[in-house]
Amino acid sequence: MPSLSFFTVLLIHIGLFVSFSSAEDPNIFYNFEVSYITASPLGVPQHVIAINGKFPGPTINVTTNNNVIVNVRNKLDENLLMTWAGIQQRHSSWQDGVLGTNCPILPKWNWTYNFQVKDQVGSFFYFPSLNMQRASGGFGGFIINNRAIIPIPFANPDGDITILIGDWYTKNHTALRKMLDEGKDLGMPDGVLINGKGPYQYNTTLVPDGIEYETLEVHPGKTYRLRIHNVGISTTLNFRIQNHNLLLAESEGSYTVQQNYTSLDIHVGQSYSFLVTMDQNASSDYYIVASARFVNESNWKRVTGVGILHYTNSKGKAAGPLPVGPQDEFDKTYSMNQARSIRWNVSASGARPNPQGSFRYGSINVTDVYVLKNKPPVMINGKRQATLSGISFKNPSTPIRLADWFKVKNAYTLDFPTRPLTGAPKLETSVINATFRGFIEIILQNNDTKMQSYHVDGYAFFVVGMDYGEWTENSRGTYNKWDGIARSTVQVYPGAWSAILISLDNVGIWNIRTENLDSWYLGQETYMRVVNPEANNKTELPIPDNSLYCGALNKLQKPQDISSATSITATRSKIFFVLLMIIYTLVPFFH
Repeated sequence: MPSLSFFTVLLIHIGLFVSFSSAEDPNIFYNFEVSYITASPLGVPQHVIAINGKFPGPTINVTTNNNVIVNVRNKLDENLLMTWAGIQQRHSSWQDGVLGTNCPILPKWNWTYNFQVKDQVGSFFYFPSLNMQRASGGFGGFIINNRAIIPIPFANPDGDITILIGDWYTKNHTALRKMLDEGKDLGMPDGVLINGKGPYQYNTTLVPDGIEYETLEVHPGKTYRLRIHNVGISTTLNFRIQNHNLLLAESEGSYTVQQNYTSLDIHVGQSYSFLVTMDQNASSDYYIVASARFVNESNWKRVTGVGILHYTNSKGKAAGPLPVGPQDEFDKTYSMNQARSIRWNVSASGARPNPQGSFRYGSINVTDVYVLKNKPPVMINGKRQATLSGISFKNPSTPIRLADWFKVKNAYTLDFPTRPLTGAPKLETSVINATFRGFIEIILQNNDTKMQSYHVDGYAFFVVGMDYGEWTENSRGTYNKWDGIARSTVQVYPGAWSAILISLDNVGIWNIRTENLDSWYLGQETYMRVVNPEANNKTELPIPDNSLYCGALNKLQKPQDISSATSITATRSKIFFVLLMIIYTLVPFFH
């Protein structure tokens, strides 16, 4: 007969297995089955990319310092990578989900991401990073909550709502990709979606019958936190709610000085949190609007996202014209001044107890300066390409981080120029040679006629300045060196520049890209290589055991048994069931 101590030890081991994590940093598990489904968000049936059969995908909801484990099963007919926009995988670009760091997940394969949301809070989103797939869906919200011991700088809201807005085409990403490959522009989108749904029929001429629209049901007098993400393709959207103020509270991981806006321009790839109090009467529902900005065509009116804010005691449907957006057709500075008004709340705690403003970024000496200039697409080797500083990025066959680890030669070059090239544009795998623990200044100069927004993986950077015209050394005199917002995506207006500062404390290979999908697909990106010369596991985690291999390292890749490729949580459940059966079998011995 087994002893009681044996039984106790068995229970302890099972308890440890079930927790599967330390008390300090729990593991949070998600399973993503990425596949096509048929949907008709604008009334036209089309293939969209769903996660677990849903479009948009589920919201990931975790807490600071959690270990996030996402098992991704690729049921598409092409390669897949998921990237976590704005999530700073500390010391582990292995989990970044872009081609510079990861080999793609092949069709019918699965791969498990495992990263810690270390010292981070706020509102973010995830999406598929390859081949314009985001234009067909696959995106969802990503919330990182404060630990209980760290207060948030406002009263706890009565509800938390994720809203995904974005321009949308009734052609899927493969058709859009083909247009770009043929040297064509994508043209005007067919609509704007709110949480994957088309517009409410506020106008029977512009909106056909039968469109499913988004309704947010709220309780009168309550205050909600609305997390708004522009997950679209290339269009800046102005977000507003009829008769309601938007109290800005957070953006991409930083608490802001709280200010009221009647509407706010949200550029592609950007995320904001607003506190909205339901303080209006309930005589009718209210419009939620996401409308295109910086466009001239009058027929863009049909490309407007419209949802409904519905009070539980509402007495009627929304009716009449939509609330009017900014009337600044002849004022180029209105939107930029609005952007400049967004400031860091330097007295609020972020992920740690110390105030956000305790990091005095304005007093740090800059070690490197890069001017990244974009222009309209150009022809390189007979193909239309987009460039940064005269270089169109060529994705390597062997990811840069893997090439470094295994000392693969000639996979890339460390010669990205500090100033734009003056000669003919080039197609190269050219990477920024950044300095670990350096402090880099990047000026993003937009010499195109279209709005652009730029994202840096692995970091939050400080937005210290933006203005029209060409940046010069004298432009530094206009920088905000005290409370510029820290974020991961910044807009750059046509014919203007934006300046950002980055403290290079996160070792890895980190993507710098336009968030405009057409320009990104055509090559408007590069990477920063941040290497600690004294290699150790404290500044960068080792290569994951489940790393995928491709390119020059293809022979290292073991075949995956597709028939037995099950999720981590499913496997754990089976083992747990077996352990329970063991207990069940042993229980009679103790009676």
